[in-house]
Amino acid sequence: MSLSADLLDRLRRIRLFALDVDGVLTDGRLYFQADGVEIKAFHTQDGHGLKLLKRAGISVALITGRDSPMVSQRAAALGIPHVYQGCEDKLAALRGLCQRLDLDLSQVAYCGDDLPDLASIKRSGVGITVPNAPDYMHTHADWVTERLGGHGAVREICDTLLDAQGHWGAVVDTYLHG
Repeated sequence: MSLSADLLDRLRRIRLFALDVDGVLTDGRLYFQADGVEIKAFHTQDGHGLKLLKRAGISVALITGRDSPMVSQRAAALGIPHVYQGCEDKLAALRGLCQRLDLDLSQVAYCGDDLPDLASIKRSGVGITVPNAPDYMHTHADWVTERLGGHGAVREICDTLLDAQGHWGAVVDTYLHG
């Protein structure tokens, strides 16, 4: 994948990666058991990528329009402290989090896949979407991942952020040499 020099420069300034859940961390499909319990499938490589970001000092936030115990469980398992569920105004939540973390929106990479994410994508330092998002989302994003939401798109973003910020070599060395 080849990113422009401008985009790489903006990726170097990112201190917070915020993302939607359904359609980004999942494939966007909703699964319900007969008893009404919701089930979500998360890609393990995405989760590991988010952990690597946190180790490199990049904060992670989940901002989703739905309310789901599965999101709370996944966030807890990954150690993600910033979780906003049932969020109708994602940009307001993102701005509030930036204020609490003393960050500017230019220091945020945001990934979403549908209209509720559009304002956050447009106003963040790097706005990202996934190939399975509607085409009109692609026209507003700075970057469309190669991998689909729920199928490694988040890991692709994490690895690219780590590489752009000069952390990738240390990550690999950790796993090669302990």
